[in-house]
Amino acid sequence: MHLSYRSEISLPCLTRQRRRIGWPSWVGARLVGALSRGLLGCALAFSVFVPPAQAAEQMLRTEQGAVKLVEVAGGLEAPWSLAFLPDGRMLVTERPGRMRIVTREGAVSPALAGVPEVHARGQAGLLDVVLSPDFAQDRTIFFSFVQPSAGGARTAVARARLDLEALRLDEVELIFAQNEGPSGNHHWGSRLVFDRAGNLFVTTGDRYHLRERAQVLDSDLGKVLRIRPDGSVPADNPFVGRSEAGAHVWSYGHRNVQGAALHPQTGELWAHEHGPQGGDELNKLLPGRNYGWPVITYGREYVVGTRIGEGTTRADVQAPLTQWTPSIAPSGMAFYTGDLFPQWKGNLFVGALKFQLVARLVLEGDKVVHEERIELGRRIRDVRQGPDGHLWLLDESDGRILRLDPA
Repeated sequence: MHLSYRSEISLPCLTRQRRRIGWPSWVGARLVGALSRGLLGCALAFSVFVPPAQAAEQMLRTEQGAVKLVEVAGGLEAPWSLAFLPDGRMLVTERPGRMRIVTREGAVSPALAGVPEVHARGQAGLLDVVLSPDFAQDRTIFFSFVQPSAGGARTAVARARLDLEALRLDEVELIFAQNEGPSGNHHWGSRLVFDRAGNLFVTTGDRYHLRERAQVLDSDLGKVLRIRPDGSVPADNPFVGRSEAGAHVWSYGHRNVQGAALHPQTGELWAHEHGPQGGDELNKLLPGRNYGWPVITYGREYVVGTRIGEGTTRADVQAPLTQWTPSIAPSGMAFYTGDLFPQWKGNLFVGALKFQLVARLVLEGDKVVHEERIELGRRIRDVRQGPDGHLWLLDESDGRILRLDPA
């Protein structure tokens, strides 16, 4: 998946409230350049308080009846992830390097202080965020970001204490950084998921031009990793004690994993990843398994369209639960376990960037037996089930937080 730059930019410093201004794409690109070079004061003014806008609603027809799509908040720039705080507010990341608190009513806070420097180019920036399993006691959050390195940049994970009153991060500590930091601005992975034992799964990407490294076990590129909250390695990881492999590697042969969640019954990690011009995959990630990229794949080369690798199956490669060809460009996913939409209980919801939809997958055990595509006309970056039983979506196209309500 290649990033499509939006032809509109947000200029919050020019008004007391943010507004969206449409421009031709070349004008938007030049303005972005001008802002980054010279309008530092304007950029600092980005941290204004944004009051909630009047909620806009849209009726959607689905196979199980109508639902409402409600716009809860706007004025965000490239929102990437959200996490729900115990009081119902949301912690939201913006890819350029900001983190904000958003109320259920849609009020957006100033940017939190204390976020480390990020490499915010192309698909890179501040990415996922999750709460500690013991957040009520330790006020700790974990977040992934692209960290500048001597030769380029790398996916990294930090933890910090969240001070909600001061709107800042304290005690920021780096707990993981990839062992390679090459040049380039694509394929960072970066979903974070805690397992039931309190270990942290970290997904990574192959960095696009180094895809062969996804099959190399001592490289952190194209892997899913499993670490403890302090960055150490769990003793039961599959490659512990093997000199040819990283002890923190859980699975390998991945291209760019941007959606991950624990199965609500089994506790197993499920994840999806981007394929090139076909071959987006949904997988159940088992310890020590090879998921094929770039040797076994449904994908095709960009531009020329030739097949990649040696085929779509091999005995030692774990086959996907399902795959999308052509690519939908999946990002974010959530199993629905709530009671607000009883007709959807047990379904898996996957956001899509390229096709601007949410895919609802009906499961029977590990099998995908049906898919419904709920067309939204928006690039959906993240999908989360809230503690209230609603489904919450991040709209990357227009910088909005959306919620699905019963009709």
